[in-house]
Amino acid sequence: MQPKLIDLEKTFNASILTRIDDTVLERQHIELWIKRDDLLHPVISGNKWRKLKYILNHALSLGAETLVSMGGAYSNHLHALAYVGKALGIQTIGFIRGECPEILTPTLQDMQNWGMKLKFVSRSDYRLLRHYQGWQDLPGLKPGQYWIPEGGSQPLALAGIAELAGEITIPYDILCVPCGTGTTLAGMIKVAPAHTSIIGFPALKNADFLRSDIEKLLTQAHGNWQLNLDYHFGGFAKTNAELIAFINDFEAKTGIPLEPVYTGKMLYALYDLIAKPSFKPGMKIIAVHTGGLQGNRGFN
Repeated sequence: MQPKLIDLEKTFNASILTRIDDTVLERQHIELWIKRDDLLHPVISGNKWRKLKYILNHALSLGAETLVSMGGAYSNHLHALAYVGKALGIQTIGFIRGECPEILTPTLQDMQNWGMKLKFVSRSDYRLLRHYQGWQDLPGLKPGQYWIPEGGSQPLALAGIAELAGEITIPYDILCVPCGTGTTLAGMIKVAPAHTSIIGFPALKNADFLRSDIEKLLTQAHGNWQLNLDYHFGGFAKTNAELIAFINDFEAKTGIPLEPVYTGKMLYALYDLIAKPSFKPGMKIIAVHTGGLQGNRGFN
């Protein structure tokens, strides 16, 4: 591991497991634990750091001078990357989906303040960028530039996710993960015990395509996972009053903040499925809090 990354990681907090006490859970005899990866760091929290860690190690080992990636106007991935670039003393460039707004979003403003060069591209051009998966694949890359695909979705990311999974030291029956690109889910599937069940909750509509993306990252078949496509609330970053009320109530009861794009939707789904009930009594469930709380600023 590159010394700069070791030094940065030394500043992180512990990602603890927290058991949730709730009458809904007690009534159905379900044990629910939250893997608090949101506590790792105020900015580089959750799966953002987990996915970037070994990608960054590879980039630094090659002597990369600039990290280039892509995301939306509230991208947790780009937000974390910009911060990491500043912390490591390495330049960053972000391709942003859509036209430059008259007033930058708080996320974009942070990224710019941390030195990231923002390049706004049309939605059609943005879709084309998704085809480039390898660190050298992006056309027009200059010497010293290193390409990171959307959300850090590449095989090196799985090593960091494996470390997350390795920190779960209690036995469990079901592991739940919110999904954007599916990379975090793929990493969990790869290392989770074979007797467990892993459920991914996509944050976007019509996300069945993620199955093939996840299978490509896995490289070999695993039969202990599934995607639940029923809790996207209309699409990526779409919400409603019921979801927001659940998130506010959950934080009031537990002290654990959520955001409505990823972890909030997953936990809403879990509570709904538990209440139905869709899980056998006695099940122990672990849900991964993937951080990204800065995204809440897009809903204020």
